[in-house]
Amino acid sequence: MKGYVFHGAGQAAWEEVPDPAVKDPTDAIVRVVAVTICGTDLHILKGDVPEVHPGTVLGHEAVGEIVEVGSDVRTVRPGDRVLVSCISACGRCPYCRQGMYGQCRGGGGWILGHLIDGTQAEYVRVPHADLSVHPLPAAMNSADAVLLADIFPTSYEVGVLNGHVRPGDTVVVVGAGPIGLAAIATARLFSPERIVAVDLAPARLDAARRLGADAVADAREAPEQLIADLTNGLGADVVIEAVGVPESFELCTRMVRPGGHVANIGVHGAPATLHLEDLWIKNITITTGLVDTHSTPTLLRMAAAGRLPTSELVTHTFPLDHMQEAYDVFSRAVDTGALKIVLGAEQHQTVAVREG
Repeated sequence: MKGYVFHGAGQAAWEEVPDPAVKDPTDAIVRVVAVTICGTDLHILKGDVPEVHPGTVLGHEAVGEIVEVGSDVRTVRPGDRVLVSCISACGRCPYCRQGMYGQCRGGGGWILGHLIDGTQAEYVRVPHADLSVHPLPAAMNSADAVLLADIFPTSYEVGVLNGHVRPGDTVVVVGAGPIGLAAIATARLFSPERIVAVDLAPARLDAARRLGADAVADAREAPEQLIADLTNGLGADVVIEAVGVPESFELCTRMVRPGGHVANIGVHGAPATLHLEDLWIKNITITTGLVDTHSTPTLLRMAAAGRLPTSELVTHTFPLDHMQEAYDVFSRAVDTGALKIVLGAEQHQTVAVREG
């Protein structure tokens, strides 16, 4: 088969790789139908994630069809169409028993495209399949469903839930890329008074408005003052960091009110300064986190019911073997306007069958 293989910082290629095979009785082999590219994949290509060794197939999000399962797999069988989660979970270790699947110590956690070969390939081996793939509703489009593999649960759990968004809050989302936009969409579920999006790119600020932001601000034009004006000088109740650079994290800590929450989602490749000389007195809660995907079944039901704006985030589609071109478009998002790119995504149709 072919897969998109990491060869070191700045180097990757779509090339021949060995077909995956069942290694453990809890494995499933999935034929990949649709994949997407994550900002974390770009961090890997920059060399920001040293745990990823050259020779690893990238990718941790997919929709596909089960083609083979190990002897201990009970919840899916060959022919099932499934969502492949970005997080694998053994279900037995102390962290999994708390629903903290991202911290799994039984061979799971974020392993696809990180510690083992990932989903940006024609086939993928998924360990711990019973808890790591999710059967899809028959009528759910693959291009929509693949966004539930990572960005929606990540934004919802690490941003909105960790930030304790509540009705009437002022919520600021710094970074209006795919993760930030999904945070805006899921924060709206809790009826905040206002959501403010902060970014550098006008196209992404426009997208933030479409997804439900009540106000937008250019990150270069003192967004702290806008937040102070909107809140009578109090500051934001919740600030969600969705970029992953020191400047954006430090901006978040300047906009949050005393007693508020800063929820960091961004993947950071460099240290950020924590200004405790200013923050120590403010009773601020700062959270970080890797997604656990405990919310994925709930989000899938909501998406199937049309309650999540998944399709609005997909700006580009490519055939699966156009991986290099897709990466180029995604990496130049400011110029190309790319939000989420979906590769593959054959259409899934429900066919009515009548007797006779």
